[in-house]
Amino acid sequence: MTSPTKPAKRKQSTLDAPVSPPPLRRKVQSTTTRMSSMVTSRPIYTSADMFSETAVASFFTPASQKPPEKVVWQERAPNDDTPNTLLVGKYEPANDPVSTSNEHESRKKKVAAFDFDSTLIETASGKKFASNSQDWKWWHPSVPEKLRKLYLEDGYRIVAVSNQGGVSLKPNTKAPKAHTSKVASFKEKVSVVFNQLDIPMSIYAATEKDIFRKPRTGMWAEVLDDYDIQPDLNQCIFVGDAGGRHAEGRKPKDFSCSDRNFAENIGIKFQTPEEFFLGEAPRPFTRTIEPADYLPESAAEAIAPFVKKNDIDIVIFCGSPGAGKSTFYWKYLKPLGYARVNQDVLKTRDKCLKVAGEYLSEKKSVVVDNTNADIEVRSKWIDLATKHSIPIRCVLFTAAAQICEHNDAVRALNSTMNPEERQILPGIAFSSFKGRYKPPKVSEGFQDITEIEFKVSLLLAVDGLLSQVR
Repeated sequence: MTSPTKPAKRKQSTLDAPVSPPPLRRKVQSTTTRMSSMVTSRPIYTSADMFSETAVASFFTPASQKPPEKVVWQERAPNDDTPNTLLVGKYEPANDPVSTSNEHESRKKKVAAFDFDSTLIETASGKKFASNSQDWKWWHPSVPEKLRKLYLEDGYRIVAVSNQGGVSLKPNTKAPKAHTSKVASFKEKVSVVFNQLDIPMSIYAATEKDIFRKPRTGMWAEVLDDYDIQPDLNQCIFVGDAGGRHAEGRKPKDFSCSDRNFAENIGIKFQTPEEFFLGEAPRPFTRTIEPADYLPESAAEAIAPFVKKNDIDIVIFCGSPGAGKSTFYWKYLKPLGYARVNQDVLKTRDKCLKVAGEYLSEKKSVVVDNTNADIEVRSKWIDLATKHSIPIRCVLFTAAAQICEHNDAVRALNSTMNPEERQILPGIAFSSFKGRYKPPKVSEGFQDITEIEFKVSLLLAVDGLLSQVR
């Protein structure tokens, strides 16, 4: 696994809100709602009883008489040129029982990170998603005590690291009230949870599918930067419910393996909530992608997989988005003198056909770097080859859907692999290809078909990271 890649520094906003420890390196863009000052007790399960008399009293208390807010919020962007997508909340108790410099130094080595939903808390209503900020309870009664022990006795820095796709930081002009309500509700819920724990703690919430979203390591890089941590990875741990576990008895299978992959990318221990809080034995699991499966088995695989046979011809690629087609062209066919046409660049198939025809008229061989999923589309290129009385060959990319989605994400987030600055594709791009795909056959009119199985040595598109979109 590679080391976490730290996102580029971002532009800072104009509002200062220092927090200690550690001092914030960026400017605060929003503060917690008033709900964080309402909670003084620490009941075990639900939070509904906290929003009655105490809430009313707090509402009518003049601002000058209220205690200072304990959660400070920031919004951050992956870089200077993109919108804010990461929501960060930091809680500092009024009296931190662990305040010596030696104690805080120990927390620069050991980090205990947790997913938020379905790991620290779950809905009180039993619904998949919370109805409002009060719809929560501890995942298990032992959670608060276990977290406090980690901080107070074991010397860990405690953070929550969560994908929050339902919370968007983008302004919604069509439903501004609903947009504001979701963000406010999330902040209120976090404030109540952190107030009950009453230990220094932060939450990092990724709201978009970018470098911050697990299993990518952007949020971990933010944690290390914020707290000036040089972690001992052998002593760090991440706990989350997305472990790729198989169904067992009445227990359903996990919806993904993103939490386990997140820990793997960082290089730290992973446990599920059942293993960490309840001491249960690990269940069998399967990763969506196992990078080792795509490493070359021998030096023979480094041999160029494509040989030019004709003075002038057309080579069309056939394969899913993210299968490595463009990388294959740049590495193997461009050095052979092939010109490239690509619909992402030229926008329409007709324009691709026109430009390809111009190259052929100039006696240049052409690569058609598109998905070319079905017989009807491929027939257009076969007709063009026939018109110019030249052979047409096909290169078929056989990478499975999971590795294609992974490669697409890695490409979009890695500038050296993405000279055309492509964005992460939506899921429909992959399902659409699957629905249209018909395997190419020589009988369609091809001189031959070369199959390319995805390997890192061929396409250089994995970079050792488990970065699928889930």
